[in-house]
Amino acid sequence: MTGRGYTEGVTVWNGAVRHRPAIVLSCTTTADVVLGVRTARDRGLPLTVRGRGHDWAGRALSDGGLTLDLRPLHEVRVDPGARTAEVGGGASANDVLAAAGEHGLVAATGTIGTVGMAGLTLGGGYGPLAGRTGLAADNLLAAEVVLADGSVVRTDARHDPDLLWALRGGGGNFGAVTSMTVRLHAIPSVVTGLVLYPWHQARQVLERAREAQHAAPADLTIQVGAIAAPDGSPALLVLPTWAGDTATGEDPSGPVQALTRLGDPLLAQLEAAPYAAAIAGRDAMFPDGRYVTIRTRSMPGLVDDVIDVVERFGGRLPTPLSGMTLHHFHGAAAEVATADTAFALRGPHLMAEILGIREAGEPGEPVDSWADAASAALAGSAFPGGYANLLGPEAADQLAGVHGDNLPRLQRIKAAVDPEGVFSATPLPMAAPEPTSGGAPASVEDQLGAGHGRGLG
Repeated sequence: MTGRGYTEGVTVWNGAVRHRPAIVLSCTTTADVVLGVRTARDRGLPLTVRGRGHDWAGRALSDGGLTLDLRPLHEVRVDPGARTAEVGGGASANDVLAAAGEHGLVAATGTIGTVGMAGLTLGGGYGPLAGRTGLAADNLLAAEVVLADGSVVRTDARHDPDLLWALRGGGGNFGAVTSMTVRLHAIPSVVTGLVLYPWHQARQVLERAREAQHAAPADLTIQVGAIAAPDGSPALLVLPTWAGDTATGEDPSGPVQALTRLGDPLLAQLEAAPYAAAIAGRDAMFPDGRYVTIRTRSMPGLVDDVIDVVERFGGRLPTPLSGMTLHHFHGAAAEVATADTAFALRGPHLMAEILGIREAGEPGEPVDSWADAASAALAGSAFPGGYANLLGPEAADQLAGVHGDNLPRLQRIKAAVDPEGVFSATPLPMAAPEPTSGGAPASVEDQLGAGHGRGLG
């Protein structure tokens, strides 16, 4: 890819990313992906995979490497009877929701529609429906994957089940996912929107939001955070999504509308809408080209120390575009056993997304320092590790704890399908090789155990 095509291929959501690969291969078929993988290996080039290019750390690109651009693979085919969708590796959440919506169905997605569905899913996939549907990763049923040796496998519950397990939260570290089968859900509409409270009420609202989150049924997911109000002053954000009966969501005495009475709101806009429209409507908040830095921590909930940090750092946002949001993890997402997927943190919790955003030309140091300080302040209340999709290379103290007790199994699968580390995406520390008693490298069967290797499921 050259000229205008190359420029488009290396332009990603975060305008601060300046990695420049030697080759950008626009992939229109799985065969193109196979060709790209083999070319990178034959020429000794670093290999990266680009879906929609929404990773803030720029891991879709590498200097001097070969980038597989999967955006042409964005087709979505829905089976309404089975309530599943076959999703191309380059499809966005908007693509999936538009196709599913034609049949009155929805998919578990993140909060923003322009994000790539594959990247979101492989890393876990927090979202507004997590209480009702679980994470995006929990809804991954099968995948077509091009492995590091150029072979193509189809993984599902019966074929290569270990690989499917690893893809459910282990990130894009095991191959290039050219298509996925995801579970869909019958949710005709949601009640959602936003409520803004003045900053002097932040502590009161957060304390009351804590009670609301503890009492929330699975149908109600409640994000809270700090953003700039229309006049530029800090404001406390409450962003609920109700996936149950619409009448209950609109009932003034119900749990959703009660969120407009946590204080005296500056603005309260909650209404019923198709989920696809609600998600697409938030895209304008995060356009391409701004300079972004993100930090993340995961905490048990809105404990007093966390409220202290939100009040302290949310009250002095470094730019009007910056903010903090706490993603609500409960319900169906918290009912999955830790060992059932690679995504390990399964108890009810909040995932903090600390967003430092500035326009090109504005100084970066104040934004980065604010994000670093906020992350450090949350560390004392946080679980080890953090959300893989948001952790960048600067979070050295968190990387080893991302996958918890699931790390050894992930490392064994990685050693079986990609022993040379051709694919490198979200954090996954590599295990040292373990020789057999005779000193020779262990076989796939030795590494994974009978019934757990590629093709043994």
